[in-house]
This record gives sequence, structure tokens and C-alpha cells, in this order.
Amino acid sequence: MTNDTWGRVQKDLLKAVGKNNYVTWIEPLEFDTLENGVARFHVPTNFIGNWVSRNFADQIRQQFSREGTDVDRIEFTVAPGRMIRATDRTVKHQRSAESTGAPLTAPSTAPAATAASGSVAIELPGAPLDKRFTFETFVVGKPNELAHAAARRVAEGGPVSFNPLFLYGGVGLGKTHLMHAIAWHLQKTRPELRVVYLSAEQFMYRFVQALRENSSMQFKEMFRSVDVLMVDDVQFLAGKDSTQEEFFHTFNALVDQHKQIIISADRAPVEIKKLEERIASRLQSGLVVDLHPTDYELRLGILQHKVDQYRESYPGLMIQDGVLEFLAHRISTNVRVLEGALTKLFAFGSLVGREITLDLTQDCLADVLRASDRKVTVEEIQRKVSEHYNMRLSDMIGPKRHRTIARPRQMAMYLSKKLTSRSLPEIGKRFGGRDHTTVMHAVKRIEELKAVDNQIAEDLELLRRMLEA
Repeated sequence: MTNDTWGRVQKDLLKAVGKNNYVTWIEPLEFDTLENGVARFHVPTNFIGNWVSRNFADQIRQQFSREGTDVDRIEFTVAPGRMIRATDRTVKHQRSAESTGAPLTAPSTAPAATAASGSVAIELPGAPLDKRFTFETFVVGKPNELAHAAARRVAEGGPVSFNPLFLYGGVGLGKTHLMHAIAWHLQKTRPELRVVYLSAEQFMYRFVQALRENSSMQFKEMFRSVDVLMVDDVQFLAGKDSTQEEFFHTFNALVDQHKQIIISADRAPVEIKKLEERIASRLQSGLVVDLHPTDYELRLGILQHKVDQYRESYPGLMIQDGVLEFLAHRISTNVRVLEGALTKLFAFGSLVGREITLDLTQDCLADVLRASDRKVTVEEIQRKVSEHYNMRLSDMIGPKRHRTIARPRQMAMYLSKKLTSRSLPEIGKRFGGRDHTTVMHAVKRIEELKAVDNQIAEDLELLRRMLEA
């Protein structure tokens, strides 16, 4: 059998398996020999050989048979030091995916990879990247300045002093945006790298699937062969013992190879309950960065940036002075809600053909504004603080004055003063009938402590974020 026969078989396989499967799995195969009914191929990795053997071997044999060549068995060997160059068709396919924000597709059982647009060894299973989430569209302010700078440093490549980069913060503060931005930048500037972005849930699903199919070695090889691994929402691994074990070994293997890891979660590693201590310790060995809740200036900047984008879609639509300031003030807890409100407002103004005024804004967004006005209660604060410090709620309002109880009580009083409209006497009454001067002292004391005690400052920020979520 000659390479010409294999060339004809390839053309038939392209029609049979489809373009995406062909580009990902068939094209990297390099025909070697055919002896005694055994067709041998070179492959760039064992993973590709195993995948093709399980999923496409029968179709390959059938196509050979149609060309008049009997093949009883197919074998694959890895050619040392060999890199598969992507063909023009592969590059075109990948660039098309980048321009649309679609995933770089693999077979349906191994979805999308964040593979590069130049040369690529294998298509690794990851999640789609959102074309909107780039560094150019990320609005930088004081609450996210450090996280943005760290993400930029990782994306620009070269030696970094922190691995992993761990980003954490509440919903809608920009963690996922920064991770996607890193992936897009690496795709553009360092196409030779194998970059994978996926959620912790997807990592767990693939691990469980590998166990079910007795393909654990392929799973290990696949995830330990990447150059940059990004795992979003890692808190979902908490309590999943077997998955945590595999994640820990994957993490160690990549770090030992000096491969970059970027992780995100909704809280700091030590605050993720049921996360193994050794994993939490490893995650803290790099740079841990908190994306703080947005302040008024950052929210206003985000709105102004979105308005500039929307003007292309809604030419001529006018927005009255003061509307953006109103939204930045009223919708304070979630950037996604803020952006969604502006999208709804522009669509409504365009449909009715009216200028976006403050009155129109209040009418159009009445439901959003009501939801954003959710009131935090003193009782809710007491419950959250008690849970955080692992103390009984009865001690929060009881007479005990031991420091392990008194300090959390003072923090609850401080938060009650800052997050509710209750007066000092009303707050004191809800803390076991204490005098308003006791509440005043608690507020003053916590103000003093948070300026010098980082742990108290961090606890207050975390509690406030949970209460306002």
C-alpha cells in the first residue's frame, strides 16, 4: 500500500466523520507501513492514538477495504520529538472560531479546546471562550487593579514569580473575564502553547467519565500535557474526594514542569469548606488576589464603557445626563446585573424611540431597582457572623463577654450600623437590650482595628460581600 492509497482514504474519511473530527483526529495521523494486515501510523501523542483506536478504527478499516486493501488491525506509535503542523484548513477553522467566540471544536464527546491558531499538537477538551472577555474590554479600577495587573503579567508570558495565580471574589466581579482575557491573549501572542480553560465541574465530569471508561491514564496524560491550565470556580471540587486527589496530582505535575496554572473561586482557599488542607496550602503558594466589590467610580466607568459600545448598535439614541450616575449608585452588588440593566434600557429606548431619561429609567427598570434595594436585617447579620466564627447565635445576644464572643458581637454591631438603616438604640435592643453607647463603642473599636488588623479587615469584607449578595 502506498501513501496515495492513504490519501484517498483520508478524503473518504473527511466526508464520513466531518470536518471538525477530521482536522482534530485523522489529519495528525502519518501512515508508516502495512504488513500482514496491520496498518501502522505515527501519532504526535499516545492520547491521539488511543482516541482514534477507540472511536475511528472501524471506519478507517472500512475505507481501506473500499480501496481494495484489507486491514485487520491498526497500530499507533508516537514519533519522538515530532510536532504536527496545522494545515491551512486547520488554521482557517481555528481563526474562524476565534473571530466568532466559538469553541475550537473536537468530537462531541470531547468538546472544545482553547488550542492555538498556529501549530497545535492536540485539541484539548476545554470550555468555549467568550469573545467579549478580553483585556481591551476589562474596565480597571481600584477594586480590581491588582488582579488585572497579575493577569496581564501571566498573559504576557516569560518567568513569573507566582504560580498558581489564584483569583477570588463574589459573583460578577470579573474573575471569568480575566481568565478568558488571558486565554485570548495567549492564543494571539503565543500560538504554540497548549492552553486549556474549563470549570471545576467540567474537570470533575471528565475525571468521572475517565474512571467509567477505564481511561484514567489518558485523562492524566491529557491534562498533564498542557502548558497553561485554567480552572474556574474551584470551590465546586470541595467535598469531592477522588476528584480532589486527581486535581492535586495534576497540579503538582504541572508546577513541577514549570507550567502556569490560573485558578478562580468565590472565596479564598482557606475559606473553602471541605477543601483538603494540602490543596488549600498549594493554592496559596502562589499569588492570591481578591477582586473587591466594585466602588461607585468603577461601576460608572463600566457603564460609560458599555455606552460607547452600544452607540454602534443604537445610533442616534440619546441618554440624559445623570442616568448613568443613578444606575451606578443604585445597582451596587453585581456588575452583570448592572450591564444587563443598561442593555434592557437601551433596547427599550430604541424600541419606543425615546430619549433615555431618569423617569424612563425608573419605569423600565422598576423590577431590577426593587431587587437591588433588598434590605439586610440585623438578624441576618447576627446569623452570618455567628456562622462565620462558629459560635452559637444565643451567645451573640447573650451576656457573655469573653473575647471570642465579644469581638464577633462588635463586628455584627458594626455591620448592622453600616448595612441597615436602624438607629443605635434599635441595634442595641436587638443585641440583648444593650445600650446605644455600647453600639457606639463597638463601631469605633472595629473602625480602629480594621485599620491595623488585616484579618479583621478581610473578615469584614467577606461578611459584607455575603450579606449583600
